[in-house]
This record gives sequence, C-alpha cells and structure tokens, in this order.
Amino acid sequence: MTWEGGAMTPPPPRIPPLPLEERDEKAKELLAGALGVGGGRELNIFTTLVRHPRLYRRWTAFGGVLLTGKLPVRDRELLILRTGHRCDAHYEWAQHEVLGRQAGLTDDEIDRIRSGPDDPAWDPFDATLLRAADELHDASRIGDATWAALAERYDTEQLIEVPMLVGQYHLVAFTLNSLGVQLET
Repeated sequence: MTWEGGAMTPPPPRIPPLPLEERDEKAKELLAGALGVGGGRELNIFTTLVRHPRLYRRWTAFGGVLLTGKLPVRDRELLILRTGHRCDAHYEWAQHEVLGRQAGLTDDEIDRIRSGPDDPAWDPFDATLLRAADELHDASRIGDATWAALAERYDTEQLIEVPMLVGQYHLVAFTLNSLGVQLET
C-alpha cells in the first residue's frame, strides 16, 4: 500500500490525537473504555476520534456490537481486511492483520486477501466472503449469487451483519484516511 501520490511514508495527520494534557474528564472516561481494544495501550484511532465525543460514544457502541456480533471471528476479519485493502486503508489493515492472525488466519491467507476472491487457493466460502466485500465496495449491494451462497451458511442476523460490518469499515477507512490517522509507534 502506498499513500496519495505514491509516497511510501504517510503524510502528517490532518487531525492529531488528543494529547493527554488536553483531555478533559469526559475524554478520559471515553478513552478508558477503549484500553482493552489496544491491549492496554492507547490507539491513535480512539485518541483522534475522541475529539468529537458525541460521535465517538455512538460509533464505539455500534462498532462494539459488530465486533461481538454473530459472525464467526475469522469470517469477520476476512471481510474487514478485504474492505481495508479495497479502501487502501493502511491503519485499518495493520490493526486487523494482527486481529486476523488471532482469529486463525494464516500469513498466506492474509497476503492472499489482496489478490481477491478469484484466487484459486481460497476455500469456496472464504471466496464468497471476499466477493461480498468487493460487491459492496463496487456496487453498494451484495449480488444475488453471492447472497445465496452466504444464505446457505448464515442465519438472518448474520446476513444482516455482513453489509453492516463492511459498511462500518468503509466508514472507518474513509475517516482514518481523510484525517490522516497514523499507526502507533
């Protein structure tokens, strides 16, 4: 992945993380709930987005529902990583590459996500998940054949979660890419 103009290094953030010394009690309280996500360390996604406390509170609640939803964790991470790749979302990719491994994705599978659903090494259902993410990205809907394949395995709640999850990670990618949120050092 490269940045705008083919640069190999990220540009400076347009909106930087909120420094500790500038945090009021509300920001500290909101960020305390995110420490578990970062393994006890603060993540720039949260320290940046907390600058809009009202949106932050509702966005983290929605995202939390999806991260503890009905989709199998491995399937969820395949969808998120494919979305991150298609959106050229460096931050999203880096964070979910780690989570994908924790969910059971191999290094080969993570690398192969970039090649898409037509790579012959994919299991048919994994290819269906990647195709669903691609169809949502390209056409804003899941096509009939892909939907039918998902419906063979997923219940109604899981089927609803697929476009909601991909949509959520488009929102995250658009926001992080636009704000210039940097990976933690």
